[in-house]
Amino acid sequence: MTRSAPDSCPGVLRLHQAADGPLARIRLPGGRLRPDQLLTLAEAARDLGDGRIELTSRGNVQLRRIGDAEELAARLGAADLLPSRTHERVRNIVASPLSGRFGGVADIRELIPRLDDALRAAPDLAELPGRVLFTLDDGRGDVSGLGGDLGIHAVSAQDYALLLGGRDSGVRVPDVRAVEVLLAAAHEFQHLRGEQWRLHEIPDGPARIVAALGLEPTTELLEPFAPQDIPIGWFDQDDGQVSLGAGVRLGALPARTAEFLAAADRPIVVTPWRSLALSDLDEWAAEQVVRVLAPMGLIFDAASPWLLVTACAGQPGCAKSRTDVRADVADAVTEGRISPDGTPQPKQGLSTAEITVPGRQHWSGCDRRCGRPRGHVTDVVAAPDGYRITPPGVG
Repeated sequence: MTRSAPDSCPGVLRLHQAADGPLARIRLPGGRLRPDQLLTLAEAARDLGDGRIELTSRGNVQLRRIGDAEELAARLGAADLLPSRTHERVRNIVASPLSGRFGGVADIRELIPRLDDALRAAPDLAELPGRVLFTLDDGRGDVSGLGGDLGIHAVSAQDYALLLGGRDSGVRVPDVRAVEVLLAAAHEFQHLRGEQWRLHEIPDGPARIVAALGLEPTTELLEPFAPQDIPIGWFDQDDGQVSLGAGVRLGALPARTAEFLAAADRPIVVTPWRSLALSDLDEWAAEQVVRVLAPMGLIFDAASPWLLVTACAGQPGCAKSRTDVRADVADAVTEGRISPDGTPQPKQGLSTAEITVPGRQHWSGCDRRCGRPRGHVTDVVAAPDGYRITPPGVG
């Protein structure tokens, strides 16, 4: 594949001119946010944007309709959300959100800042495409199947599989060398890529990186998969405290809700499923968070139909969209036309009110299907003659 245009992935210093105004994307390595940083984002969304914080499928956030780009950069810089002006768009690191608190084979939390620091310290890697994705999986298999370019997957507390192009390369590395090997692979990808944006676009790219690094693959390979369930609800941590997983309707978090969430004063993680994890709470505090934030729209019920649906930006944010997709999705959910059970059937030419779809689904305003999650998903696409439903594996 040869690219005819340069990578235009947005950041803080290079905004995307969306149909509804300038859009800024803020990278959050591992999705991690301090409470004060979430408050900064909420205030920026309210003062400079459209009043919402959008969660992305890479555990980052976006602010729409930015009215003062310089003021935004200054606020984010003061909050440590813009630690590098040269490398801001390449800090795409997705990590197992609940690692070190319960589950998983290894605790990958300390690898997140180490990798981020190493990336920002490498001048050549500032030129990586903004679409390159690093994945750090603690062995539970929640992020290795998300289509990363360069990643590690814990196979024991001290050893990791090296993932290249979203697949196990067969190489095993000790934990003390994990960041070093990822960084070396990133340099080799930058050397090989030419005009390509993703590792899977380079013929034999993973094998060429393994050979260039002088690494020896094994014969036993992992099979990364895209998870179907996201962590929602109450989770008892190994240390006796509590983590809460909270869904966010269509990934759009109102600034006011974010302010209340920040007031809990506990670590926050933005997950790659456009949800949130709030950790290190005692039981009383966790109960109060649910009591206050559930009525404000956060979802703590894993059976909620809102968790079955994702959507592109739609109108008015995207000029290519044929309709206000998010409003159509909201109508379908509130009217009870989205359900967990049943078999989706292919249909076309449907009005919004005629759409009834079971199971996991992604709504799109055009055939580009932006923001579509990986895995077993029904497509609901706006066509010139109405919506088209395409179940997984059909067409």
